Amino acid sequence: MESPLALYRRYRPETFADVIGQDHVTTPLRAALANNRVNHAYLFSGPRGCGKTTSARILARALNCAQAPTPDPCGECESCRDLARGGPGSIDVIEIDAASHGGVDDARELREKAFFAPVRSAYKVYIIDEAHMVTTQGFNALLKLVEEPPPHLRFIFATTEPEKVIPTIRSRTHHYPFRLIPPRSLAAYLSEICEQEGVSVEPAALPLIVRAGAGSARDSLSVLDQLLGGAGPEGITHDLATGLLGYTPTSLLDDVVDAFAAGDGAAVFGVVDRVIETGQDPRRFTEDLLRRLRDLVIVAAVPDAPASGLIDVSEDQADRLVAQAARFGPAELSRAADLVATGLTEMRGATAPRLLLELICARVLLPGADSSEAGVLARVDRLEKRAAIAGGAPSPAPVREDPAPEAAQHPVQPVDEEPTPPPEPVAEAAPPPPPPPAPDPEPVVPPAPVSEEPAVPAAATSGGLSLVEVRRLWPDVVEATKLRRRVAWMHLTQNSQVVAVDGNVLTLGFSNVGARDSFVNGGCDEILRQAAIDVAGVDWTVEAIVDPGAGGQPVAESSAPASPPAGEDAPPPPRPAADSSAAAREAIRETRPAGPPDADDGRPSAEADQAVHPDDPEADSSGLAGAELLQRELGAEVIEEIRHS
Repeated sequence: MESPLALYRRYRPETFADVIGQDHVTTPLRAALANNRVNHAYLFSGPRGCGKTTSARILARALNCAQAPTPDPCGECESCRDLARGGPGSIDVIEIDAASHGGVDDARELREKAFFAPVRSAYKVYIIDEAHMVTTQGFNALLKLVEEPPPHLRFIFATTEPEKVIPTIRSRTHHYPFRLIPPRSLAAYLSEICEQEGVSVEPAALPLIVRAGAGSARDSLSVLDQLLGGAGPEGITHDLATGLLGYTPTSLLDDVVDAFAAGDGAAVFGVVDRVIETGQDPRRFTEDLLRRLRDLVIVAAVPDAPASGLIDVSEDQADRLVAQAARFGPAELSRAADLVATGLTEMRGATAPRLLLELICARVLLPGADSSEAGVLARVDRLEKRAAIAGGAPSPAPVREDPAPEAAQHPVQPVDEEPTPPPEPVAEAAPPPPPPPAPDPEPVVPPAPVSEEPAVPAAATSGGLSLVEVRRLWPDVVEATKLRRRVAWMHLTQNSQVVAVDGNVLTLGFSNVGARDSFVNGGCDEILRQAAIDVAGVDWTVEAIVDPGAGGQPVAESSAPASPPAGEDAPPPPRPAADSSAAAREAIRETRPAGPPDADDGRPSAEADQAVHPDDPEADSSGLAGAELLQRELGAEVIEEIRHS
């Protein structure tokens, strides 16, 4: 049993109506045939595989049809059957390959035979393919014949390089430039052929075939023919097309783009290692990454680009592109695309493409170290995005800087805040002054957390991050809490781990009840919330639960405090606080803010405490003893105190 012909031969158009993507050529040719105004010489130029030779055969078929002049050959007469797809050919239609017959001797032989009348048809038609390969002497030998041919003679030159055809020949022809076929038309055409072949094809695989064909119908059909030959019962899948055509899997591109958005260098270089380990070409990966960044740039500028057809992707991939573009700024995307494009140019002919790929990724990851205009704009993008998510600059600032909300959130702060109005007890002793000071403190302290708290959640957004993405961002978020409050950073690095993320709710698991209560009652959840807004641009509602398996975060181990020096006693690990210790902590919290601090109670002043904690302005021991401080901040209970001589 003979194998079937190649697809591009089996599905070659037989009429101008079947030619796709060349309406600017086929429409005037059909009009010329209908009006019987066909010229004696034509020049068809354009990229390979876009229909030049096929259109020349259709034109010859229309000229020699029994019903000529007609724009649509009948397909029934002898000439139409001879020139049909798979037909034997006509003796009056001569195709010449100028690549092997372009010399002056071949031109002279053609000139001698051209004067003989056609055998069975109305016209003798010469189709000269690859006409740019004809030598200058050969064109000069044909010049007089092309300029003044006999009435029965027609010339059709087809070439991919019309500028190489000598001007004297070009000036005597009607020039029709063919173009690359638009991706949408080509995808619809390929899908139609798959239906006729009875093979299913995934929508995500069609753009890959069109991309491999590069706008050429013949090349696209050759690629489709290869995939049809290797397809299984499930048809042409995206994985099959990716593997056979050598494109980068979508999962790798998603991973590297997400890592760029999170600033996760470990994940970025992990993807590069996977590219090399799986045997993929670093240049192809860089090219595919540049194409993905181009899609993101367009989506960032035009959010409905996938729906409007500006980018040709499947529906599920369009949703991913929209989500990824939302995590970048326009300047960030443009800068990343410029760096990758420059690196791709440098990769051509490079002996170490992996090294260049890693350097490209390093440049993309470091906008802060880029002093160029693009780097500055990328940093401005990040700042603007954070301000927009947090509801503008004024909303988060009072939460962090105004002492009134801090006093409401953290039980320790009222000790330092209360000394500011010492005249209040004196004012209450005298009858006249009580009314003025009494109303003043009431509207100042309570309204602050009420008015400022809802403002940030209303403006911020959850971001729709998955658990994997949150854990990827977690080291940066934890490090940001260290700059705000060291105690919160210690809780996050030693006693907790991320358990789940559901929308805008982040669930943290703590190793014991005392650590959880200390984290919540100390206002550390608000510190974590503000750090997440600044770093990841998301507003989480933090829920703390007890998870016995929770411990230090593996992803933040580098941020954990160093072990104590040799010879010193390490603090005991946190243990679940007993009811008595919890009651003691509550009693301490209730008694401490009762009034202004006594100068003789032995507690250090606020200035001294700031000197103890120069890198943490919000940390305040408030003069508590070691056992009380451990109880309050870490929920620990001192069992026995060992003293060394």
